[in-house]
Amino acid sequence: MDRPGKSGANVRPRRERARGSCIDICGLIVSVALLLACVGAAHADGFPVPEIDWKPEHYICYRTDTPIVVDGHMKEDSWQAVPWTAAFVDIEGDIKPRPRHRTRAKMIWDDTYFYVAAELEEPHLWATLTERDAVIYHDNDFEVFIDPDGDTHEYYELEINAFGTEWDLLLIKPYRDGGPAVNAWDIQGLQTAVALGGTLNDPRDRDTGWSVEIAIPWDVLAECAHRSSPPEPGDQWRVNFSRVQWRLDVTPAGYEKRRDASSGKPLPEDNWVWSPQGLIAMHYPEMWGFVQFSGRVAGLDVDLFEPRPVETARWGLRTLYYRQRMHFDEHGGYASDIETLGLADVALPGWDWPPALHATPELFEAVVTRDDGFRLHISQDGHIW
Repeated sequence: MDRPGKSGANVRPRRERARGSCIDICGLIVSVALLLACVGAAHADGFPVPEIDWKPEHYICYRTDTPIVVDGHMKEDSWQAVPWTAAFVDIEGDIKPRPRHRTRAKMIWDDTYFYVAAELEEPHLWATLTERDAVIYHDNDFEVFIDPDGDTHEYYELEINAFGTEWDLLLIKPYRDGGPAVNAWDIQGLQTAVALGGTLNDPRDRDTGWSVEIAIPWDVLAECAHRSSPPEPGDQWRVNFSRVQWRLDVTPAGYEKRRDASSGKPLPEDNWVWSPQGLIAMHYPEMWGFVQFSGRVAGLDVDLFEPRPVETARWGLRTLYYRQRMHFDEHGGYASDIETLGLADVALPGWDWPPALHATPELFEAVVTRDDGFRLHISQDGHIW
């Protein structure tokens, strides 16, 4: 993925309805389809943009009224009462084949923790890294991404492998916008556990998989939430999950990453995610799923996901941001008018489109106003507020 390792140098780019079915949030306003078409039409070899429609997954996160023991097994009644997400897909979406092994996740919450659990099918359990804050995605891993207020800045990342080794990071802003990642940051009070369905690093047998259970304190998430934490019932946070999976060969010494026959280098890893990104990069928070928090106790009643029309306007501004970044790559500066970006004729009912656009060669800010006077802004570093 597009993120640095511990040294801070760039390592490499890489890439409810109950049961996690997807709602076409773009369908709230027909004109968003035109915005999507505009992005695709302008994409070339410069600034990378998602190659799929904007249709984030969503999930209703219910409360638990009984304690959760974080042991990797998810045996509590509350866990049993909440649905799994849809099975993970390739990070690029339907333009790539379905993953070889199933991955799915669950979420639940109480006044102290946001809980995440995942189940990963895996015929060959393998891990090598045992030092906290090692670059865990060099192993097979499970990853959690959380952007509480959906502004694409100040968000959290947590990775864990089958040893239970953790790597937690605070992202000031996405790498595409200059980062940085704060590797020294730790989730105080974090609880994690891994349960193995087989034997680790032993190719003589066939395993069934592994499961992960995570409890993240709200006190930590409140640091960058800029909103109620724990959330109020009905609040929506942006969340995504990723699974890194390397192809392995059995050697006399055990497992080894499969290598390209001509270069001798390990083959690229697979990246399987809950809500597809449309490109091989997890750090596009605007593509993450929506988690809507419910005040109902798990198993006692059902809430429905409520699409928010404001998210469509956010996506309209994100589309403008993509076009500006492409324009900068091609011309060395930002456009000062909407016509140059090819977005003048897009209609966004309920909003004053085209937005007001102020630009210099090195900076820009765009503002769109709703009929009631509410405003949304986006700037050249991708921040939306």
